[in-house]
Amino acid sequence: MYKVSKLNNGLTVATSEMPHMSSVSLGLWVGVGGRYEPAKLNGVCHFIEHLLFKGTKRRSARQISQDIEGIGGYLNAFTSEEITCYHSKACHDRFGELLDVLTDMFLHSRFDPADIQKERDVIKEELAMYLDQPQHQVQEILNETLWPDQPLGRPLTGTEKTLDYLTRSRLVDYQRENYVTNRTLFTAAGRLNHQQVVKAISRVTARFPQGNSPAFVPVTDSQQKPTIRLFTKKTEQTQMALGIRTCSRHDPRRFALRLLNTMLGENMSSRLFQVVREDRGLAYSIYSSLNYFDDTGILTISAGLDVANLNKTLKLIRHELDQFTQEIPSIAEFRRARDYIIGQIDLGLESTDSQMMMLGEQLLGYGKIILPAEIKRHLSAVKPGEIRDVARAFFRPERINLALVSPLKSDRGLLKTLCG
Repeated sequence: MYKVSKLNNGLTVATSEMPHMSSVSLGLWVGVGGRYEPAKLNGVCHFIEHLLFKGTKRRSARQISQDIEGIGGYLNAFTSEEITCYHSKACHDRFGELLDVLTDMFLHSRFDPADIQKERDVIKEELAMYLDQPQHQVQEILNETLWPDQPLGRPLTGTEKTLDYLTRSRLVDYQRENYVTNRTLFTAAGRLNHQQVVKAISRVTARFPQGNSPAFVPVTDSQQKPTIRLFTKKTEQTQMALGIRTCSRHDPRRFALRLLNTMLGENMSSRLFQVVREDRGLAYSIYSSLNYFDDTGILTISAGLDVANLNKTLKLIRHELDQFTQEIPSIAEFRRARDYIIGQIDLGLESTDSQMMMLGEQLLGYGKIILPAEIKRHLSAVKPGEIRDVARAFFRPERINLALVSPLKSDRGLLKTLCG
């Protein structure tokens, strides 16, 4: 079902053949993101992502979107800490058009000075929009707290200061030095033939630049005790994000941690949702999520609630974390979590988008494709006692950080609540 080929110029092509589908999803990936940026160039990857939509030697910005939307498809992109992806989707017989537009953007974007100035202003508006959204702002504050003065702690959008520093020459140089073939790959999923996809890509990628693989600075951790960061702001709710430093995507404990997270707060039957929302009505939304990087990871508990309920909610969260360190979950709860994750994996396999994304994320994150069946085997091999083991390893005071955007003037007393 999954096939991978390496072209002579170093590019990787991976496909998932789904002959029963009528669509095809195509992604052009680069293994570089926010954590690869020097401090002065903070935001450069996201800026380049925007600029690749602004026009090429053959197409205006409008023509780029028209050439995809005019065939019933869509085109988008995203930048994360470790990857950048440009992706599109249309009917399977339009694969050639998708490939042509993506490669044209990647190779021939103009980086016109007027477009750069306009897009700089657009990104500043995007930055302002995020700062007006407390639920987004609190995540940024949490990242700064977890990784102070490190690339992972900086905003992907950059700051007004760094955006002004990003001149045309600096943007073009960064793309030329980092968008290189041995860190670039195509992934496609849908009604397609692997060899035909490889042949089509081979014809248009001879000019892709080659060079040395970019590198990032590994994270450092000197935290000795829980940390709280409060940003006082006049809001109707307190937005909280509690971050627990965990393990990297390569750590075998990630499978047990995945199960723990599901039991803790991933869905409506999770402990936090039931205890905080259903039983006591303290918050409309509370959930936990996992994010893995090459050398670290984080489990985040997020909630929006009335400031009067903050202490009660923190105590309940602390109690649930402690329960995981003290007691092995019941067989029934454990099996529900395992079956939920396996079911979500199976549902994801039905979409050409998710298959295309899975290929890119795994090849850039692991250097290989980990088959869904293998992931299921690892999840099924986890024992209930391992849930308690990972909780004891990670739910420790020196790994806990709390960020708040709140009308509170002081965080006095919260540290004691957080420590239990």
